[in-house]
Amino acid sequence: MSQAFQGSLFGASGPATLGPLSGAQRTELGQGAWIDVLPGWLDGSDELYEHLAAEVPWYAERRQMYDRVVAVPRLLCFYREHAPLPHPVLTEAREALSAHYAAELGEPFRTAGLCYYRDGQDSVAWHGDDLGRGRTEDTMVAILSVGAARHLALRPRGGGESVRYPLGHGDLIVMGGSCQRTWEHAIPKTARAVGPRISIQFRPRGVR
Repeated sequence: MSQAFQGSLFGASGPATLGPLSGAQRTELGQGAWIDVLPGWLDGSDELYEHLAAEVPWYAERRQMYDRVVAVPRLLCFYREHAPLPHPVLTEAREALSAHYAAELGEPFRTAGLCYYRDGQDSVAWHGDDLGRGRTEDTMVAILSVGAARHLALRPRGGGESVRYPLGHGDLIVMGGSCQRTWEHAIPKTARAVGPRISIQFRPRGVR
């Protein structure tokens, strides 16, 4: 059963507004991969969570898994290039990220993929966003999280020691450099009672 959403106690309940990106802290992962993390980039994240949960046209995917078709353990929605985003602050976020990372990325963020993790049993397995250009080129994926915190785990591709970041309530993580080729990331299942979380993934053209 899905846990009811509980708002943050730390200023996430006002109108949704973005802070400066200058406070993002970079960690070099090795092999040309890096991440920037900025807790609480979005203030008023509860308002955005509630709007997205109610207004986004969520859908469930089913995928072939060995000899059977199974439900993907999360809800999804994808906004292609030029599609209007479901809340004005997401348009602001994409523009702010494009401006801040212009010198490194060399192009704007263009699409937005949303994932709705309803409880601790919703998850995403180890993977890199390497469909398309991410398989051969350095790129960036920026993830804004609202709702309850869930751990995003990263590990070197092929296995190795992982690192985890609890992301929710307006937190931002940006994965850059070779991260999508040389590292993998996941949202693991958890037996703990956790509330729902929505992630918004901003990507450049041709990266999925």
